[in-house]
Amino acid sequence: MNSSQVKYYPTVLGAAHLVILYIFIQTIVDFPLAIWDYYHGTEYLYNPIKKIVLGVGSIFFILYYAYRKAKTKLTNLFPVKWFNPLIFIPVVLFIWSAHIYLLKINIAIDKVFPPPAWFWELFNRVFESDYGIYGAFMKIVIIAPVFEELIFRGVIMHGFMRNYPKIIAIVASALLFALFHLNPWQFPATFLLGLLLGWVMVITRNIFACIIGHAINNGMVLLEIQYANQISEFSIYLIEEENLLKLSYLVCAFSVILIGIFAATSKKQILNKQ
Repeated sequence: MNSSQVKYYPTVLGAAHLVILYIFIQTIVDFPLAIWDYYHGTEYLYNPIKKIVLGVGSIFFILYYAYRKAKTKLTNLFPVKWFNPLIFIPVVLFIWSAHIYLLKINIAIDKVFPPPAWFWELFNRVFESDYGIYGAFMKIVIIAPVFEELIFRGVIMHGFMRNYPKIIAIVASALLFALFHLNPWQFPATFLLGLLLGWVMVITRNIFACIIGHAINNGMVLLEIQYANQISEFSIYLIEEENLLKLSYLVCAFSVILIGIFAATSKKQILNKQ
């Protein structure tokens, strides 16, 4: 990875700067509001107008900043190539199976590093909305996937895929994606999702495929939280835990093989066109 060969924005350092800049914009507003709320018993930090203005405004600023730095067409930053929509079948299978064994991993992490009470309060706030389940759906399943994918699988992967081998581009972007969420207890899940979506971008070269994959994951998480009791009554979740884990491993392996087939097919189609 010779630095003299790096030509495209962003490099790893450029991407890290982009993520830190976004976090800084959020913090410079949220931190004073959090202190004010703590001492005055207000809730300005969670004011819906503030959240919309700061969230959307900071994202558009980051995207505009990155677009100016990249000095390329929007269609290069956010590619929209044709892809086979059947790829979502193994993607959904992978996400479902991953949620099962990631739950075990999270439980093990919680035993070693138990999250404090304030963390759970903040985490639950993410899935709450001033407009009920519909507002939560809009925030978690639509807005977050669109903006996060434009940054990580759009801007960041654009530079990484041209500066580094694809495997490094996928892993590095997934690592930044996981760190971006500032949640050590959520790190395994976000890192694995970042790996999956990075692979999807490499295969499809379509930003919408990544947005849909991200939305599917977030939608499943939202359903698991909102309807945990009902979902736990499904017959598949009533089998022994050990057998359920084995099933999840098999489904995960099967889905990875299917995604690999899609990758090989996609590469063959590209070579044929050339």
